[in-house]
Amino acid sequence: MIKIKLLSCLFFLVFFLSHANAITFKFGRSGKIIYDLKSGTFSAYLNSDEFLKDGFSTFKENNKLYSSKDYLQRNYSSTKISDQFGKGVKHTIELKGAGRPDMKQIFYAYDQLPYFLCEIEIAGASVSSNEMIPVQGGLPILNGIKEIRSVFVPFDNDTFISYNSKQLSKNEQQLSAEVGVIYDNTSFKGVISGSVNHRVWKTGVTTGIDTGGNTFIKVQAGFTEKDITRDVIPHGVLKGHIVKSPMIFYGLFEDWRIGMNAYAKANRIAEPPIVFKWKHPTPLGWNSWGAMQEKISFDKIVKVTDFFADSLKAFRSEGTIYIDLDSYWDNMLKGGLEGDYSKLKEFADYVKKRGLKPGIYWAPFTDWGFKSGGDRRAEGGNYKFSQLWTKVGAGYHDLDGARALDPTHPGTQQRIALVIGKLKECGYEMIKIDFLGHAAIESDHFYDPKISTGMQAYEVGMSFLLKQLDDKMLVYAAISPTMASGRYIHMRRIACDAFKSIKDTKYTLNSLTYGWWQTHLYDYMDADHVVLGAESIGANRARTLSAIVTGTFIVGDDFSAKGAWTERAAELFQNKALLAVIRDGKSFMPIEADKEASEMFVKQSGNTHYLAIFNYGDKEKKFVVNATAIGLKSFIGYQLEDLFTHKSSAPVSAAEFVLAAGDATLIKITK
Repeated sequence: MIKIKLLSCLFFLVFFLSHANAITFKFGRSGKIIYDLKSGTFSAYLNSDEFLKDGFSTFKENNKLYSSKDYLQRNYSSTKISDQFGKGVKHTIELKGAGRPDMKQIFYAYDQLPYFLCEIEIAGASVSSNEMIPVQGGLPILNGIKEIRSVFVPFDNDTFISYNSKQLSKNEQQLSAEVGVIYDNTSFKGVISGSVNHRVWKTGVTTGIDTGGNTFIKVQAGFTEKDITRDVIPHGVLKGHIVKSPMIFYGLFEDWRIGMNAYAKANRIAEPPIVFKWKHPTPLGWNSWGAMQEKISFDKIVKVTDFFADSLKAFRSEGTIYIDLDSYWDNMLKGGLEGDYSKLKEFADYVKKRGLKPGIYWAPFTDWGFKSGGDRRAEGGNYKFSQLWTKVGAGYHDLDGARALDPTHPGTQQRIALVIGKLKECGYEMIKIDFLGHAAIESDHFYDPKISTGMQAYEVGMSFLLKQLDDKMLVYAAISPTMASGRYIHMRRIACDAFKSIKDTKYTLNSLTYGWWQTHLYDYMDADHVVLGAESIGANRARTLSAIVTGTFIVGDDFSAKGAWTERAAELFQNKALLAVIRDGKSFMPIEADKEASEMFVKQSGNTHYLAIFNYGDKEKKFVVNATAIGLKSFIGYQLEDLFTHKSSAPVSAAEFVLAAGDATLIKITK
């Protein structure tokens, strides 16, 4: 009996000692982080699910790698907080060690949020870093799952890059920009982690399965990769008495799609927009790049304006649309960018006279004439273009046929001030800005010595651009950084160029399938100009619907001439039931998450549900949809109406739809 008591006491002593160094931080209703002061590691739980095991932090300083596990002295403190995220507690671990920078691991745990935020910082007389990894570790909750998938989110939407959902096997991993998602494709339960700050660092997230079958995640600030961020040199170095990482979002969600919505909202909370608040209706409009492109002329765009004013009167968003001139509008200038803008002003005045709003385009951070040499004077000042070019290694940054301009250079800013000033004088009310990724590239040195990273340069350039716009225009971004642009624009194109084919539709909806959540980061997401051309009615419906499910509606046929597209536009673009769907400007969410592009998307607006179905294939296909897939217990008691044919069907236990090859439909589901 004495022996048994001694063993029991020994067990409790060992248990106490093993937990004496453990500190628990609670978050949300059922989340907790357990930090081990002895080892410098931490684990995270939601209820009993462990979704981070033996997490730790690292950073590089003067090319030396330091880990939170290597420090010998760790002290804990906490402070109550109340900020834009809500009420909670800030938990700080201070780490000290001889011959190394002081380090802090900081956790933000909020009472009402089902995720936590964390960051690290280093301090000293003079410290520097271009790599900080606030969190990395194992994901026990996902170990042993039959089908583990990881999402790739692009840094931008250039070069026709696509999202993907990759099924992982042992010894496989995937790298993603700014945010990583890894999930069980059967249950949709998944872990999400990524940066919510984008003004200083570029972040990369690696998710994978190691050789032992263990799932893991690593979130790295200071990430560059030529095929993703477009950079050919390492990330810029941050220096000072204190260097901080970005704030990192970390959470486990029963449905990773709900988690991505939360992640996007957290970004908007952490870095709220500095562009003026949009209080007007969901934008509708026409853009000249869809079909007219370089053949733009004054006579043609007047005819397009007349077509919308006279023949497409029902294509309106609370009474208005934008007529937007894309690239090559400068063909109508006399004397170049510093010359005579009278023809452009005449057009803007005409559009307004017809009751519409004029829009324009510009790529403010690019030099398209760089092949003519750098001795050319940059418009708006007395600098040569060679002085404005962003310096990258032994050369410059050339992409898409354009050379990047340093956003911090006064010559770049003088040129922006000149052109934006002229466009404001002409009375334009919308601007499509393009090739913004050129402003975010890493450089050996920027003109402004205080700027050392591409994202810092991007903030300088975009903030200066907004100051010139002076709240006078709807700001729409085409090619642009995915996450970092949320502060500066109202509306963003979700993918690269798309035109009229079913392949264009599928390409665009790949980005919606894995990037729909950006609807909570921007006021509006856009599917690029919808072109009808002489495609089949099915392809026309699909392309039209791709815009509706993304959230706005910009069209692009050459309506200065008659063709099959003019009659189809009258039918499709004036469908009031379709236009009502985008009144709230919000994107649909995918039902499937294991394909190049989901074939079905769903959206709830009030008590109404919408189901969009696409057949990208070359054969007829039957779709069977269960009510639970769109958030209903049953279809019984609901009416299903096809918004293209306006035909209704009686309640069913499971809905069946047959679509022709290369076609699409939208079903409205009401009580």
